[in-house]
Amino acid sequence: MSISRTPDQGRAPAGLAICLALTLAGCSTWHAPTDADDGPLRQRAVSAASHSVRVSATVLGSEDSRRMYGVDVNSTGVQPLWVEVQNGTSQVLWLLRSGTDPDYFSPHEVAWSMHALFGGAANARMDAYFRELRLDNPIPAGETRSGILFTNPDQGIKLVNVDLLGNQTLIPFSIFLPVPGGTMDPRLSQIPFPFPETLVTDYQDLASVRAALERLPCCATDASGTVQADPLNAVGIGQLTDIGAALVRRNYRRDERESDLVQRVFGREPDFVMRKQAQAGAPATWIRGWLAPIRFQGQLVYVAQVGRPVGGRFAPRGESHLVLHENVDEARNVLIQDLMYSSGVEKLGFANGVGATSPAHPRTTLDGATYYTDGLRAVVFFATRPRSLSDVDFLDWVPYLEEPDTRQTGTTGNASQ
Repeated sequence: MSISRTPDQGRAPAGLAICLALTLAGCSTWHAPTDADDGPLRQRAVSAASHSVRVSATVLGSEDSRRMYGVDVNSTGVQPLWVEVQNGTSQVLWLLRSGTDPDYFSPHEVAWSMHALFGGAANARMDAYFRELRLDNPIPAGETRSGILFTNPDQGIKLVNVDLLGNQTLIPFSIFLPVPGGTMDPRLSQIPFPFPETLVTDYQDLASVRAALERLPCCATDASGTVQADPLNAVGIGQLTDIGAALVRRNYRRDERESDLVQRVFGREPDFVMRKQAQAGAPATWIRGWLAPIRFQGQLVYVAQVGRPVGGRFAPRGESHLVLHENVDEARNVLIQDLMYSSGVEKLGFANGVGATSPAHPRTTLDGATYYTDGLRAVVFFATRPRSLSDVDFLDWVPYLEEPDTRQTGTTGNASQ
Protein backbone atom coordinates (compact mmCIF):
# COMPACT_ATOMS: atom_id res chain seq x y z
CA MET A 1 0.00 0.00 0.00
CA SER A 2 1.49 3.30 -1.04
CA ILE A 3 1.06 6.53 0.87
CA SER A 4 0.64 9.61 -1.23
CA ARG A 5 1.74 13.00 0.07
CA THR A 6 1.24 16.45 -1.30
CA PRO A 7 4.18 18.57 -2.45
CA ASP A 8 3.83 20.81 0.60
CA GLN A 9 3.92 17.80 2.94
CA GLY A 10 7.16 16.61 1.35
CA ARG A 11 8.90 19.96 1.53
CA ALA A 12 8.01 20.93 5.12
CA PRO A 13 10.25 18.44 6.93
CA ALA A 14 13.12 19.13 4.53
CA GLY A 15 12.78 22.89 5.03
CA LEU A 16 12.68 22.47 8.78
CA ALA A 17 15.80 20.29 8.70
CA ILE A 18 17.69 22.84 6.60
CA CYS A 19 16.64 25.66 8.95
CA LEU A 20 17.72 23.65 11.98
CA ALA A 21 21.04 22.76 10.37
CA LEU A 22 21.75 26.40 9.56
CA THR A 23 20.83 27.45 13.08
CA LEU A 24 23.10 24.86 14.68
CA ALA A 25 25.92 25.75 12.31
CA GLY A 26 25.58 29.41 13.25
CA CYS A 27 25.65 28.56 16.95
CA SER A 28 28.79 26.49 16.58
CA THR A 29 30.95 29.25 15.09
CA TRP A 30 32.03 30.83 18.41
CA HIS A 31 35.61 32.07 18.50
CA ALA A 32 37.58 33.72 21.26
CA PRO A 33 37.26 37.53 21.12
CA THR A 34 40.20 39.49 19.78
CA ASP A 35 39.74 42.24 22.39
CA ALA A 36 39.80 40.79 25.89
CA ASP A 37 41.94 43.52 27.45
CA ASP A 38 41.04 44.09 31.10
CA GLY A 39 42.22 47.72 30.88
CA PRO A 40 38.67 49.19 30.86
CA LEU A 41 37.82 47.08 33.91
CA ARG A 42 40.96 48.15 35.71
CA GLN A 43 40.23 51.83 35.07
CA ARG A 44 36.97 51.77 37.03
CA ALA A 45 38.06 49.24 39.66
CA VAL A 46 37.62 49.93 43.36
CA SER A 47 40.65 49.02 45.46
CA ALA A 48 41.54 48.36 49.09
CA ALA A 49 44.82 47.51 50.81
CA SER A 50 45.70 45.69 54.02
CA HIS A 51 48.62 43.66 55.40
CA SER A 52 50.81 44.29 52.30
CA VAL A 53 48.03 43.07 49.99
CA ARG A 54 46.07 45.19 47.51
CA VAL A 55 42.77 43.99 46.06
CA SER A 56 40.95 45.63 43.14
CA ALA A 57 37.55 44.60 41.77
CA THR A 58 35.01 45.53 39.09
CA VAL A 59 31.56 44.18 38.18
CA LEU A 60 31.14 43.33 34.49
CA GLY A 61 28.04 44.47 32.65
CA SER A 62 26.59 42.84 29.52
CA GLU A 63 28.74 44.98 27.23
CA ASP A 64 31.86 43.98 29.18
CA SER A 65 31.02 40.29 29.04
CA ARG A 66 30.35 40.39 25.28
CA ARG A 67 33.71 42.09 24.75
CA MET A 68 35.58 39.71 27.06
CA TYR A 69 33.78 36.46 26.20
CA GLY A 70 32.12 36.99 22.84
CA VAL A 71 28.73 36.20 24.43
CA ASP A 72 26.49 37.93 26.94
CA VAL A 73 27.28 35.92 30.05
CA ASN A 74 25.06 38.22 32.15
CA SER A 75 21.98 37.05 30.23
CA THR A 76 22.31 33.65 31.91
CA GLY A 77 21.71 35.12 35.39
CA VAL A 78 25.43 35.17 36.21
CA GLN A 79 27.33 38.33 37.19
CA PRO A 80 31.04 38.21 36.24
CA LEU A 81 33.40 39.89 38.69
CA TRP A 82 36.96 40.94 37.80
CA VAL A 83 39.36 40.69 40.73
CA GLU A 84 43.05 41.48 40.97
CA VAL A 85 45.23 40.55 43.95
CA GLN A 86 48.67 42.07 44.45
CA ASN A 87 50.39 39.86 47.00
CA GLY A 88 53.08 41.90 48.72
CA THR A 89 53.53 39.37 51.52
CA SER A 90 56.22 36.74 51.89
CA GLN A 91 53.80 33.83 51.65
CA VAL A 92 51.48 32.20 49.13
CA LEU A 93 47.82 33.26 49.33
CA TRP A 94 44.67 31.45 48.23
CA LEU A 95 41.47 33.27 47.34
CA LEU A 96 38.48 31.48 48.91
CA ARG A 97 35.83 31.75 46.20
CA SER A 98 32.98 30.60 48.43
CA GLY A 99 33.71 33.57 50.70
CA THR A 100 32.89 35.86 47.78
CA ASP A 101 29.75 33.93 46.88
CA PRO A 102 28.68 30.68 48.62
CA ASP A 103 26.91 29.74 45.37
CA TYR A 104 29.56 30.92 42.91
CA PHE A 105 29.62 29.42 39.42
CA SER A 106 32.63 27.59 38.01
CA PRO A 107 33.91 28.59 34.54
CA HIS A 108 32.83 25.15 33.24
CA GLU A 109 29.25 25.70 34.40
CA VAL A 110 28.99 29.09 32.74
CA ALA A 111 30.64 27.93 29.52
CA TRP A 112 28.30 24.94 29.36
CA SER A 113 25.28 27.26 29.60
CA MET A 114 26.48 28.97 26.41
CA HIS A 115 27.18 25.77 24.44
CA ALA A 116 25.56 25.09 21.09
CA LEU A 117 23.63 21.84 20.82
CA PHE A 118 26.09 20.36 18.32
CA GLY A 119 28.89 22.84 18.97
CA GLY A 120 31.66 20.27 18.97
CA ALA A 121 35.00 22.01 18.59
CA ALA A 122 33.49 25.43 19.28
CA ASN A 123 32.21 24.25 22.66
CA ALA A 124 35.65 22.86 23.49
CA ARG A 125 37.27 26.18 22.54
CA MET A 126 34.78 28.01 24.71
CA ASP A 127 35.51 25.76 27.72
CA ALA A 128 39.25 26.37 27.38
CA TYR A 129 38.81 30.12 26.95
CA PHE A 130 36.52 30.53 29.97
CA ARG A 131 39.05 28.56 31.98
CA GLU A 132 41.91 30.82 30.84
CA LEU A 133 40.13 33.99 32.04
CA ARG A 134 39.44 32.70 35.55
CA LEU A 135 41.33 33.92 38.61
CA ASP A 136 43.74 31.11 39.36
CA ASN A 137 45.00 30.02 42.77
CA PRO A 138 47.42 30.31 44.40
CA ILE A 139 48.81 33.86 44.29
CA PRO A 140 52.58 33.50 44.86
CA ALA A 141 54.44 35.80 47.23
CA GLY A 142 55.39 39.08 45.58
CA GLU A 143 53.25 38.47 42.50
CA THR A 144 49.96 39.74 41.06
CA ARG A 145 47.09 37.66 39.73
CA SER A 146 43.85 38.80 38.09
CA GLY A 147 40.86 37.10 36.53
CA ILE A 148 37.12 36.54 36.59
CA LEU A 149 34.86 35.04 39.26
CA PHE A 150 31.27 34.19 38.34
CA THR A 151 28.81 35.29 41.01
CA ASN A 152 25.09 35.62 41.53
CA PRO A 153 23.70 38.97 40.38
CA ASP A 154 23.15 42.06 42.51
CA GLN A 155 21.48 45.27 41.40
CA GLY A 156 22.62 48.84 41.96
CA ILE A 157 25.47 48.05 44.31
CA LYS A 158 27.36 44.88 45.15
CA LEU A 159 29.21 44.09 48.37
CA VAL A 160 32.18 41.92 47.42
CA ASN A 161 34.02 39.85 50.01
CA VAL A 162 37.55 38.74 49.14
CA ASP A 163 39.06 36.32 51.67
CA LEU A 164 42.74 35.49 51.17
CA LEU A 165 44.04 32.49 53.08
CA GLY A 166 47.70 32.22 54.03
CA ASN A 167 49.66 30.17 56.53
CA GLN A 168 47.67 30.46 59.76
CA THR A 169 46.22 33.77 58.60
CA LEU A 170 43.19 35.15 56.77
CA ILE A 171 43.31 38.59 55.12
CA PRO A 172 39.72 39.73 54.51
CA PHE A 173 38.43 42.54 52.29
CA SER A 174 34.89 43.90 51.85
CA ILE A 175 34.36 46.35 48.99
CA PHE A 176 31.22 48.10 47.72
CA LEU A 177 31.05 48.14 43.90
CA PRO A 178 28.60 49.86 41.53
CA VAL A 179 26.80 47.52 39.12
CA PRO A 180 26.91 48.64 35.45
CA GLY A 181 23.57 49.28 33.84
CA GLY A 182 21.72 49.14 37.14
CA THR A 183 19.67 51.88 38.71
CA MET A 184 21.46 53.00 41.84
CA ASP A 185 19.11 53.04 44.82
CA PRO A 186 19.35 56.66 46.06
CA ARG A 187 19.46 55.37 49.63
CA LEU A 188 22.57 53.36 48.78
CA SER A 189 24.39 56.39 47.38
CA GLN A 190 24.40 57.69 50.94
CA ILE A 191 25.42 54.63 52.92
CA PRO A 192 24.35 54.68 55.65
CA PHE A 193 21.17 56.75 55.92
CA PRO A 194 22.41 60.14 57.17
CA PHE A 195 20.77 61.05 60.44
CA PRO A 196 21.61 64.61 61.50
CA GLU A 197 24.37 64.30 64.09
CA THR A 198 22.28 66.27 66.56
CA LEU A 199 19.75 63.41 66.61
CA VAL A 200 22.30 60.63 67.13
CA THR A 201 23.30 59.40 70.59
CA ASP A 202 26.53 57.42 70.89
CA TYR A 203 26.42 55.08 73.90
CA GLN A 204 29.69 53.92 75.40
CA ASP A 205 28.66 51.02 77.65
CA LEU A 206 26.52 47.91 77.22
CA ALA A 207 23.99 48.80 79.93
CA SER A 208 23.10 52.15 78.38
CA VAL A 209 22.87 50.84 74.81
CA ARG A 210 20.66 47.99 76.01
CA ALA A 211 18.30 50.50 77.63
CA ALA A 212 18.23 52.54 74.40
CA LEU A 213 17.43 49.44 72.33
CA GLU A 214 14.55 48.55 74.64
CA ARG A 215 13.11 52.05 74.13
CA LEU A 216 12.91 51.63 70.36
CA PRO A 217 9.44 51.08 68.84
CA CYS A 218 8.08 47.55 69.17
CA CYS A 219 7.01 47.36 65.54
CA ALA A 220 6.98 49.04 62.19
CA THR A 221 3.83 50.91 61.15
CA ASP A 222 2.01 51.85 57.98
CA ALA A 223 2.73 55.15 56.21
CA SER A 224 0.32 57.02 58.49
CA GLY A 225 2.10 55.75 61.60
CA THR A 226 -1.15 54.58 63.14
CA VAL A 227 -1.41 50.89 62.19
CA GLN A 228 1.14 48.43 63.57
CA ALA A 229 3.11 46.31 61.11
CA ASP A 230 5.66 43.53 61.68
CA PRO A 231 7.69 43.34 64.93
CA LEU A 232 11.23 44.72 65.19
CA ASN A 233 12.79 41.57 66.60
CA ALA A 234 16.49 41.97 65.79
CA VAL A 235 19.29 44.50 66.09
CA GLY A 236 22.66 44.55 64.32
CA ILE A 237 25.57 46.60 65.67
CA GLY A 238 28.85 47.11 63.81
CA GLN A 239 30.52 48.63 60.78
CA LEU A 240 28.51 48.43 57.59
CA THR A 241 31.09 46.30 55.78
CA ASP A 242 31.24 43.79 58.66
CA ILE A 243 27.44 43.49 58.86
CA GLY A 244 27.11 43.16 55.10
CA ALA A 245 29.99 40.68 54.85
CA ALA A 246 28.45 38.37 57.45
CA LEU A 247 25.11 38.36 55.63
CA VAL A 248 26.63 37.80 52.20
CA ARG A 249 28.77 34.94 53.53
CA ARG A 250 25.54 33.23 54.65
CA ASN A 251 23.93 33.84 51.24
CA TYR A 252 21.62 36.75 52.10
CA ARG A 253 21.20 39.10 49.15
CA ARG A 254 19.44 42.36 48.51
CA ASP A 255 15.92 41.56 47.36
CA GLU A 256 13.47 44.39 47.88
CA ARG A 257 9.85 43.90 46.87
CA GLU A 258 6.89 46.22 46.74
CA SER A 259 5.29 44.58 49.78
CA ASP A 260 8.38 45.45 51.85
CA LEU A 261 7.97 49.17 51.24
CA VAL A 262 4.69 49.52 53.14
CA GLN A 263 6.57 48.94 56.41
CA ARG A 264 7.82 52.17 57.99
CA VAL A 265 10.14 52.89 60.92
CA PHE A 266 11.30 56.40 61.85
CA GLY A 267 8.88 57.54 59.14
CA ARG A 268 10.72 55.87 56.25
CA GLU A 269 10.80 52.70 54.15
CA PRO A 270 13.44 50.04 54.90
CA ASP A 271 17.03 51.12 54.29
CA PHE A 272 17.72 47.60 53.04
CA VAL A 273 15.88 44.33 52.47
CA MET A 274 17.77 41.04 52.21
CA ARG A 275 16.52 37.53 51.65
CA LYS A 276 18.18 34.19 52.16
CA GLN A 277 18.72 32.61 48.75
CA ALA A 278 16.76 29.37 48.84
CA GLN A 279 16.85 26.61 46.26
CA ALA A 280 15.29 27.29 42.87
CA GLY A 281 13.95 30.69 43.90
CA ALA A 282 11.88 29.38 46.79
CA PRO A 283 10.62 31.98 49.29
CA ALA A 284 12.89 32.28 52.31
CA THR A 285 13.76 34.28 55.41
CA TRP A 286 13.79 38.05 54.95
CA ILE A 287 15.44 40.89 56.85
CA ARG A 288 14.17 44.47 56.63
CA GLY A 289 16.52 46.93 58.30
CA TRP A 290 16.51 50.57 59.39
CA LEU A 291 19.44 52.58 60.67
CA ALA A 292 18.57 53.83 64.18
CA PRO A 293 19.60 57.22 65.65
CA ILE A 294 21.86 55.29 68.01
CA ARG A 295 25.56 54.40 67.99
CA PHE A 296 27.52 52.07 70.20
CA GLN A 297 31.11 53.22 70.63
CA GLY A 298 30.92 54.81 67.19
CA GLN A 299 29.43 51.77 65.47
CA LEU A 300 26.17 51.74 63.52
CA VAL A 301 22.99 50.31 65.03
CA TYR A 302 20.33 48.79 62.77
CA VAL A 303 16.92 47.66 63.98
CA ALA A 304 15.32 44.97 61.86
CA GLN A 305 12.39 42.71 61.19
CA VAL A 306 13.17 39.04 60.66
CA GLY A 307 10.41 36.87 59.26
CA ARG A 308 9.58 34.13 56.82
CA PRO A 309 6.44 33.40 54.79
CA VAL A 310 3.67 30.99 55.62
CA GLY A 311 4.81 27.69 54.13
CA GLY A 312 8.47 28.70 54.24
CA ARG A 313 10.33 27.32 51.24
CA PHE A 314 7.17 25.46 50.19
CA ALA A 315 5.24 28.69 49.69
CA PRO A 316 4.26 29.42 46.08
CA ARG A 317 7.12 30.75 43.96
CA GLY A 318 6.60 34.00 42.13
CA GLU A 319 4.06 35.41 44.57
CA SER A 320 4.29 39.20 44.74
CA HIS A 321 3.08 39.24 48.33
CA LEU A 322 3.92 36.57 50.90
CA VAL A 323 2.10 36.34 54.23
CA LEU A 324 4.17 36.49 57.42
CA HIS A 325 4.40 33.18 59.29
CA GLU A 326 3.05 33.58 62.81
CA ASN A 327 6.10 32.11 64.58
CA VAL A 328 8.43 35.09 64.14
CA ASP A 329 10.73 33.88 66.95
CA GLU A 330 11.67 30.82 64.91
CA ALA A 331 12.75 33.01 61.98
CA ARG A 332 14.75 35.23 64.33
CA ASN A 333 16.51 32.25 65.93
CA VAL A 334 17.32 30.67 62.56
CA LEU A 335 18.97 33.93 61.51
CA ILE A 336 21.06 34.02 64.70
CA GLN A 337 22.29 30.48 64.21
CA ASP A 338 23.02 31.19 60.56
CA LEU A 339 25.07 34.27 61.39
CA MET A 340 27.07 32.41 64.01
CA TYR A 341 28.64 30.48 61.12
CA SER A 342 29.52 33.68 59.24
CA SER A 343 32.72 34.12 61.31
CA GLY A 344 31.66 37.72 61.86
CA VAL A 345 29.80 37.66 65.21
CA GLU A 346 31.52 39.02 68.30
CA LYS A 347 28.69 39.25 70.87
CA LEU A 348 25.09 38.09 71.18
CA GLY A 349 22.44 39.22 73.61
CA PHE A 350 18.67 39.37 74.02
CA ALA A 351 16.77 42.49 75.03
CA ASN A 352 13.14 43.30 75.67
CA GLY A 353 11.27 45.75 73.49
CA VAL A 354 8.84 43.87 71.25
CA GLY A 355 6.40 42.83 73.96
CA ALA A 356 5.28 39.26 74.49
CA THR A 357 2.09 37.87 73.04
CA SER A 358 0.91 34.27 73.10
CA PRO A 359 -0.41 32.01 70.33
CA ALA A 360 -3.81 32.24 72.01
CA HIS A 361 -3.80 36.04 71.72
CA PRO A 362 -1.72 36.88 68.63
CA ARG A 363 -1.17 40.36 67.20
CA THR A 364 -2.40 41.33 63.77
CA THR A 365 -0.17 43.11 61.29
CA LEU A 366 -0.91 45.25 58.22
CA ASP A 367 -2.21 42.63 55.81
CA GLY A 368 -4.22 40.68 58.39
CA ALA A 369 -1.45 38.20 59.20
CA THR A 370 -1.08 37.25 62.85
CA TYR A 371 2.00 36.48 64.91
CA TYR A 372 3.07 35.59 68.43
CA THR A 373 6.40 36.18 70.13
CA ASP A 374 8.36 35.94 73.36
CA GLY A 375 8.83 39.70 73.03
CA LEU A 376 12.63 39.68 72.74
CA ARG A 377 15.06 41.27 70.33
CA ALA A 378 18.19 39.42 69.32
CA VAL A 379 21.10 41.85 69.46
CA VAL A 380 24.07 40.81 67.30
CA PHE A 381 27.41 42.61 67.56
CA PHE A 382 29.45 42.18 64.37
CA ALA A 383 33.24 42.29 63.97
CA THR A 384 35.70 41.89 61.14
CA ARG A 385 36.04 38.23 60.20
CA PRO A 386 37.42 35.73 61.01
CA ARG A 387 35.87 35.05 64.41
CA SER A 388 35.52 31.63 65.97
CA LEU A 389 32.22 30.24 67.24
CA SER A 390 33.93 29.63 70.57
CA ASP A 391 34.93 33.31 70.79
CA VAL A 392 31.36 34.66 70.73
CA ASP A 393 30.55 36.50 73.96
CA PHE A 394 27.01 35.78 75.23
CA LEU A 395 25.77 38.84 77.09
CA ASP A 396 24.05 38.45 80.44
CA TRP A 397 20.99 40.48 79.52
CA VAL A 398 17.75 38.51 79.23
CA PRO A 399 19.01 34.95 79.98
CA TYR A 400 17.48 33.44 76.87
CA LEU A 401 20.17 30.82 76.35
CA GLU A 402 19.69 29.49 79.87
CA GLU A 403 16.05 28.63 79.23
CA PRO A 404 15.11 24.98 78.64
CA ASP A 405 14.02 23.76 75.23
CA THR A 406 10.46 23.52 76.53
CA ARG A 407 10.25 27.31 76.81
CA GLN A 408 6.77 28.50 75.85
CA THR A 409 6.80 30.95 72.97
CA GLY A 410 4.99 34.11 73.94
CA THR A 411 6.47 34.34 77.43
CA THR A 412 9.70 35.80 78.78
CA GLY A 413 9.90 33.74 81.94
CA ASN A 414 11.23 30.28 82.57
CA ALA A 415 8.76 27.66 81.39
CA SER A 416 9.48 25.51 84.40
CA GLN A 417 8.34 28.21 86.84
